[in-house]
Amino acid sequence: MPHKLLTIGEFAARAGVAATALRFYERRGLIHSVRTSGNQRRYQRSELRRVAFIRTAQSVGLTLTEITEALGTLPESRTPTRADWAKLSEGWHRRLTDQIRMLERLRDDLSGCIGCGCLSLTSCSLYNRDDELAAHGAGPRILLED
Repeated sequence: MPHKLLTIGEFAARAGVAATALRFYERRGLIHSVRTSGNQRRYQRSELRRVAFIRTAQSVGLTLTEITEALGTLPESRTPTRADWAKLSEGWHRRLTDQIRMLERLRDDLSGCIGCGCLSLTSCSLYNRDDELAAHGAGPRILLED
């Protein structure tokens, strides 16, 4: 017997997101539903994994474009397997490792600055006197560069 399809309200409650977010994800092609004869959305439980993936990826700073591209690699004709998900995550290993490194630097380099009120303009990771580092790119260059 097939699993019962979830209404949008049931799915939203189970996924922990608003129904509006589900509609947005569906418009972006991130998740899929089937329609009843009354044109109401119904979701397979396997779509919960996709929403969990979307929420987790967003929480670590991945963009919707990156998430869309990654989910586009999953098979549409069947529920993705562990191997499918592992293959998808391989591509992000370096990006996530770099992001973890940046978060560690942010934590380590800014803890003194936050605690002291940033009184040291000569050693602050955010200070850029007269925008001298503009040629190196946008943002906090001292903090961003190794």
